[in-house]
Amino acid sequence: MRTIKLIFLTIMLGVFSANAQQSQEELSAAAANPLADLMSFPFQNNLNMNYGEYSRNMNVLNIQPVIPLAGGKLITRTIFPIVRIPDFSNENGKLASGLSDIVFTAFYVPESKGAMWGFGPIVELPTGGSTRGTEKWSIGPSLVVLIQPGDWTFGGLINNAWSVAGKSDRGDVNHMMLNVFFVRQLGSGWYVNSAPIITADWTADSEDRWIVPLGAGGGKLVMLGGKLPLNLQTQLYYNVVRPDFGPEWQWRVQAQILLPTSIFGGKGK
Repeated sequence: MRTIKLIFLTIMLGVFSANAQQSQEELSAAAANPLADLMSFPFQNNLNMNYGEYSRNMNVLNIQPVIPLAGGKLITRTIFPIVRIPDFSNENGKLASGLSDIVFTAFYVPESKGAMWGFGPIVELPTGGSTRGTEKWSIGPSLVVLIQPGDWTFGGLINNAWSVAGKSDRGDVNHMMLNVFFVRQLGSGWYVNSAPIITADWTADSEDRWIVPLGAGGGKLVMLGGKLPLNLQTQLYYNVVRPDFGPEWQWRVQAQILLPTSIFGGKGK
């Protein structure tokens, strides 16, 4: 126990030292960049509201550590979704809760001038079982592109995954995700942003294929204890296009701990 405490204290001291030369504005801009050479640990909670005739809500907590490797040329993101699925056939009650399918993405980030971009594979692991997942192994390509002119960040991330193995009695997987995002820095760590997640299930009928949200929000990067950066944000989205059985609204709240790679001997931003 004493050894663990010493390790934790050493890391925290390294964080405080590494962040001493970085302003809230610099860290806030780095937090808006999914390809930044910056370790981050986002905890993103999505409350999807008004499913079905009883207007039930489904909650998804995404724990999604982002780890840069090889001096920032390889960025990995692993999403561990913790879901709470209600009993949609009743006004109350729960169907299931726990870990859903884990999603792993790795981006190779080549050197570039102007726009930053990265590409790599996405892999979906069937960790959710029969009630919280697809029971399929799925893979596909992923691409992210962004620019950061002045106080702005504009970008998009797109991927598509197809099932390649798994339970033969479960339906095939073929779905797309497009995350368009923009951020406007306001100073002192404050910003406004919008990051709707557009999805398409290519195995569904055309009228039930798309979810297209519209909304925005904002946040602030704060320095806990004057040193440890914590990025807090929230947004509200209305699904202007959705399946017959799909959520009407989504409320997103996120807390993101930032750890510059320089505390472990890497190249910090």
